[in-house]
Amino acid sequence: MIDYQTGFTGLTYGHIILICVGLIFIYLAITKKWEPYELLPIGVGLILANMPYTGLLLTPEQAGGVPGVAGLLGIFLEFGLYKYTVLPLLIFLGLGAMTDFGPLLASPKGFVLGAAAQMGIFVAFFGALALGFWGIADFGIKEAACIGIIGGADGPTTIFLTAKLAPELMGITAVAAYSYMAMVAIIQPPIVRALISEKERKIYMKPQLRAVSQREKIIFPIAVMLIVILLVPRAAPLVGMFMFGNLLRESGVVDRLSDTAQGALINTITIVLMLCIGASMSAELVMRPETLMVLGLGLVAFAAGTAGGVLLGKLVSRLSKEPFNPILGAAGVSAVPMAARVAQHIGQKANPRNFLLMHAMGPNVAGVIGSAVIAGVFLGILG
Repeated sequence: MIDYQTGFTGLTYGHIILICVGLIFIYLAITKKWEPYELLPIGVGLILANMPYTGLLLTPEQAGGVPGVAGLLGIFLEFGLYKYTVLPLLIFLGLGAMTDFGPLLASPKGFVLGAAAQMGIFVAFFGALALGFWGIADFGIKEAACIGIIGGADGPTTIFLTAKLAPELMGITAVAAYSYMAMVAIIQPPIVRALISEKERKIYMKPQLRAVSQREKIIFPIAVMLIVILLVPRAAPLVGMFMFGNLLRESGVVDRLSDTAQGALINTITIVLMLCIGASMSAELVMRPETLMVLGLGLVAFAAGTAGGVLLGKLVSRLSKEPFNPILGAAGVSAVPMAARVAQHIGQKANPRNFLLMHAMGPNVAGVIGSAVIAGVFLGILG
């Protein structure tokens, strides 16, 4: 006699809630166009992960290596994230190929703003440690590092660090990072308006930047790779792939490889990686009080990172001999290019003559490097 069960018999309230969250993500991706490349596959992954009796999440290790038993999502999760973490690294390769460091090289102030915007990482890190110390949540120093890195607003870095230090938090930290990246246009403007006066927001900056030669663009990824990896060896996977992808772009001799990295490769990896993030959020792992704390700390981290960048932007504005709009500090978080677009929108709304996008791209890409370096420091100390 065949023992057959429908999924309805195994549905719990937790499954239903998370399936609804998945449907909301799909709605936001399609209707609101909020980061659809991330939220749409995450939403589908969420739904699939919370359908009872599918076997989709069974990993090869759990299946004992028996051929044909492991589930599709379980295979992706074990080999792409939990065991080897190759997916976020390949994403960094594609991101590097899509990144233009020209604005950062033309205006090196972006390095300082990108560093200041990482303040949110440490705010959330110490906040999570405090919750663990007071016994409110079961957060140790490794979990605190993974929660803190959400403040960098860099999804692949968050995934990479969490997979290494606290894989049980993978789903929630990754979704928090990508969700807050998608909501940059909602989270950042109130913070910017609260910290920057209308007069400061109106500061006009000439849209033209210094012309950056191809030689500079080729030397930069090589120099960063050498210096950063020697200083922070555990940042090598992230920084190495990011700079390698950028070198493919700027070298001018491997157009096919560059086009593949920033096209077919990153699109394919994005599909699998985002499905895995959604699949990491099963009801059994997510429906816990710690989940809400992680989401709350992630939001605090993102807000604090924005505030840190803005406050340093105000200082730079006052010290700079040339007009400098402090809104650019908000672009120091790693949400590329969303944070730069938000800075452009806020600046142009205050002064229609302003065109801040290229200026904002400098601190924006600097933030990517900054969060990767901090992740390497955490790994070197805790890994």
